[in-house]
This record gives sequence, C-alpha cells and structure tokens, in this order.
Amino acid sequence: MTLRIHNSLTRRLDPLEPLEPGHVRMYVCGMTVYDLCHLGHARSMVAFDVVQRWLKASGYRVTYVRNITDIDDKIIARALKNGETIRHLTDRMIEALHADADALGIERPTFEPRATEFVPQMLNLIGRLEAKGLAYRSDQGDVNYAVRAFPGYGKLSGKSLDELRAGERVAVGDGKRDPLDFVLWKAAKPDEPHEAKWDSPYGLGRPGWHIECSAMSCEMLGESFDIHGGGADLQFPHHENEIAQSEGATGKPLARIWMHNGFVRVDNEKMSKSLGNFFTIREVLQKFDAETVRFFIVRAHYRSPLNYSDQHLEDARAALKRLYTALSAVPPVDSGAIDWRDPWAARFKAAMDEDFGTPEAVAVLFELAAEVNRSRDARLSGLLRALGGTLGLLQQPPAVFLRAGAGLDEAAIEARIAERAAAKAARDFATADRIRAELAAQGIVLKDGPGGTTWERA
Repeated sequence: MTLRIHNSLTRRLDPLEPLEPGHVRMYVCGMTVYDLCHLGHARSMVAFDVVQRWLKASGYRVTYVRNITDIDDKIIARALKNGETIRHLTDRMIEALHADADALGIERPTFEPRATEFVPQMLNLIGRLEAKGLAYRSDQGDVNYAVRAFPGYGKLSGKSLDELRAGERVAVGDGKRDPLDFVLWKAAKPDEPHEAKWDSPYGLGRPGWHIECSAMSCEMLGESFDIHGGGADLQFPHHENEIAQSEGATGKPLARIWMHNGFVRVDNEKMSKSLGNFFTIREVLQKFDAETVRFFIVRAHYRSPLNYSDQHLEDARAALKRLYTALSAVPPVDSGAIDWRDPWAARFKAAMDEDFGTPEAVAVLFELAAEVNRSRDARLSGLLRALGGTLGLLQQPPAVFLRAGAGLDEAAIEARIAERAAAKAARDFATADRIRAELAAQGIVLKDGPGGTTWERA
C-alpha cells in the first residue's frame, strides 16, 4: 500500500513519491526561542516526530530539517527586558527546548539550523528576488517583497489576493507599495543592540521572518524537496510567503507536499502565548508523566484539533496503562524486525499509510493488547511493543511506567509491603488490610501473586 498524505497545497490525499527514490527530504518550521515551549509546540514536534519515525519504519532514508528562529522582534525585546545578550537568551531557550523534547521522546532532527547562521544565504536570495523585480527597496531602508508581482500568490491558502490580509506577524508600515507586501530585510534601528545588526548591500539590518526558512530549506535540502510542515497557523502568511520567495527566485516548486498540524485548544480557543492561555511543557510534566503526554498527542490525528484538559490527560494515562498492563502480564519476546505481513501489523500499517492515521493505529494496539491478555502469546506481546515503538510508545519496562507518579518513593512502598507481609505471616489480617487500604489511598495498588506482592500506580 502506498503512503498517502493530505497535501495542504492540493487539498487532497497525495501519494508520497520522493524526488530521490528511497530518500525523503523534510523541512519543518521550528520554534522562535524567546520563551519556554508550550503544549502547542509539543503537538507540532510530536506530530512530525511520528512522521519521520513512520517514514523510517517504512524503509525510507530521511533527512529532517527543523529550524530555530534566533533573531526576531520578540527575542530582542525579551533579551533587553532581561538584561542579557540575545545569544545568551537564545542559547538558554534552545537548551530548554532540547530538554523538553527529549523528555517527550522526540528524536532530534537530522539538522537544526539557526537563522543567524544563514544570513549570507538570505541576502543572496533577496538579491535574486530584487534582480527579478520581485523585491524593492523602501525609502526607510527596508527591502520588501512585491506580492502582486508573483502570479502564484495565494495558492496555498486558497484565497485570491483581494481576500488576503497581511498576517499578524507582518508589520504593515510606510514604504510598502501594497498592504500585502512583506519585509525581506529590516533596516537597523538606532536603539537595537549591535548583535541584532548585519552588514548588507542595503545597509545595516537584519532579515525578516519569512526569508530565513526559504534560505535554510533551499540551502540544506535543495531548491525542491518532498515535505514541508508546520502548524496550521503558519499556512498563511508564513508558508505562503515562503512559496513566493523560493519559487519566485528559483522558478521551481518548493515542496511537493505541504503538511499542517492542528491546534491545541483550551476552552475552545487556540492555545497561544499571545492569548495567555498556554501551558508550558514543563508545567504539564509536573502533573503528568512524559509518555502520557506523548500518548495524549499521538492518539489524536495530527490534523485534528486537540482539546487540552487535566481530565483528558488522566484518560490518556488510564488508556496507556492498559497497554503496559498487557506487556507486564505477558513479557514480550523480541522477534526482530516487524513482519508487515502479519495481520495485526498489516492493519496497523494500513492505518499509518493513510495520512499517518494514528487514531486507527492506536485502536489496533488496544485490540492486540486484548488478544495478548487472552492468548498469553509472548510473540504478540513483542509485536505490540514493536508497533508501539514506531509511534515512540511502549518502550519503557512496564513496571517503570506502572509505578511512575507514585506519591511515595519506591523504598517506602517496599517497606510497607514488607510490613504487610509480616502482618499476614502473623495472621494479623486487620493490619495487612489497613496497609493495603492506606497504600491504595495514596494511589498504590498491590497485587498478590505466586511470586510475592507487586505494586503499581492506580
């Protein structure tokens, strides 16, 4: 079965047909590093982590580029407010980004370029656009893109030029011929720090937001590549502007397939820093273990809205526990590479090959877990673990997951279990029952078996 992906450009499911057979080149817009990542960022990172994991599981070689925006109005403002250099702020935030992503089991991209490392390439691209009449200099010293000079503008968002408006991150000011025109190069302001200024043919300044992704993607993946991804909020204007810049300069299609993940919502509003209704990844991980958060994201389709609440996370934890309980009851046997001809694996693959259908794939995992519980087949338990691994799930020892989040430390729990065992040996069943009840009140479930007493988190 051919992998089909919903293409935001064509508005249909298109087969993945890499430009270079067997090699998928993918670019995903990353974070602007002026603050900690929130759950909306986690949603995008996990979504495209699943994409690149599935591509690899399907036998493709993957070159995955996810950029970092480390120069931006918000970054400059935050650094000045904090009394630190831009570099110090962005280094701190990148380190925090990596820590949060690592906690969620997100594999590092092949390359993670920083915008400030590619200013010469941006200037080269701006020069090509100016030579083609697609860019012009304003009286204020900025260089702007002439949107109406590019015939294909609007094809990604599906709107005509008259329907479109300047995006929220594009400042419309004096010197623009048209409100839809956007800045490619910003002239330096006297009060901006020196490290926010680069020399150029247009004078001191810095790149606009959109030009960085065009320059980095073309430099690292070529003028045309296979997949371009990001959040749904980037479709317009950012990705529309990338197409105008890149295709205006090269005359070639930028990406064959455009993918956009859905929003995380809180009380039916998009989670965002501008609305102040966001939860950082670190705040969420103080209440829920990382794999539960990842599972909460993965079990929803990447294009669908994702509604955040503590109850939804609790439900995700309980559901994931059912899978780990099956692995705990029937220790898995590792049979090596997944045999995709196996009926369970084939159903899982069919779901993932239809636009990365994780809800259907996760449903297969639960049906397989039920079969493991019924048949006690260690081979099927191994398959359950292996299929989960393609989604970045079920790779912990089951006991570690099932005990995670317990209020008492492990030594204290084991001491209470030993105390209960002594009470049972002395036929003091009232004390034994009281210890069980006290542990249960703290979220610790005891299970008595032939090998002794084990425990897990409720």
